[in-house]
Amino acid sequence: MRTLYTILGVLLFILLLGFAFKNSEPVELVYYLGYSWKAPLSLMLLITFFSGIIAGIIACVGSLISQRRKLLVLEKEIKNLKLNK
Repeated sequence: MRTLYTILGVLLFILLLGFAFKNSEPVELVYYLGYSWKAPLSLMLLITFFSGIIAGIIACVGSLISQRRKLLVLEKEIKNLKLNK
């Protein structure tokens, strides 16, 4: 199974590398107040992709923390119920 993951990883890397070479034309990203940034399209897409991943992780952190707190409370309650039998 590990070799299958390795093969798939190498294939994905080759596909992404080919995509980067085919999309190396510079594009301009224009911000507010006249600020702009030029970079290859593949780099812009990569930055956008990872920014989305980071935003998704940050959005889930609050929910995960509250779920862990609730889990700890419920585990303590189970422990107390077992001791009171």
